[in-house]
Amino acid sequence: MSSIEKLVPSGSQTVGPFFRIGLEWMAERAPLLGEGAEGRIEIRGRVIDRDGAPVPDALLEFWCSGGGQCDDSGDGWPRGFARAATDLEGNFAVVTMKPKPVGFGDGSMQAPHMLVLVFARGLLRHLITRVYFEGEAGISSDPVLEGIAQERRGTLVARRVSEVAGSYRWDVVLQGEQETVFFAW
Repeated sequence: MSSIEKLVPSGSQTVGPFFRIGLEWMAERAPLLGEGAEGRIEIRGRVIDRDGAPVPDALLEFWCSGGGQCDDSGDGWPRGFARAATDLEGNFAVVTMKPKPVGFGDGSMQAPHMLVLVFARGLLRHLITRVYFEGEAGISSDPVLEGIAQERRGTLVARRVSEVAGSYRWDVVLQGEQETVFFAW
């Protein structure tokens, strides 16, 4: 299986050649974060709509939150960036570097998190959200999370997959009762 087939699973619906070209660039560099790489994490999840149906043609971009892990690796590849397309069942998986805590404008610290852009048909503009990591210090005092209703904060937290170190599960719900928190821009 080619590296692009891992990012764009067989049978997934891509949007023209440009979608695929953008993923091919990433697939060529994905091995830089192979098994056992220091700070490597894997986030698996699903993108679903308000009815619980999978979104088979979404694209997610994960950007590090700062703290130095975004430094260029010297080969033109930002270490804290990942992109993933969903398959026919709405599933996605990304491998990237685990972010570090980063300062907030008022001098407080934000818990490790990644910014996530969600692209999908029917959206005139991409959605912006965040993903935090279960068990990380600072989640309970993160200034952004504190501004979100307690019952909605969980939509931004990736849960550990206990069998595998550095492996997390996080679903994105585009609308409805369990809708992921999205930020205005």
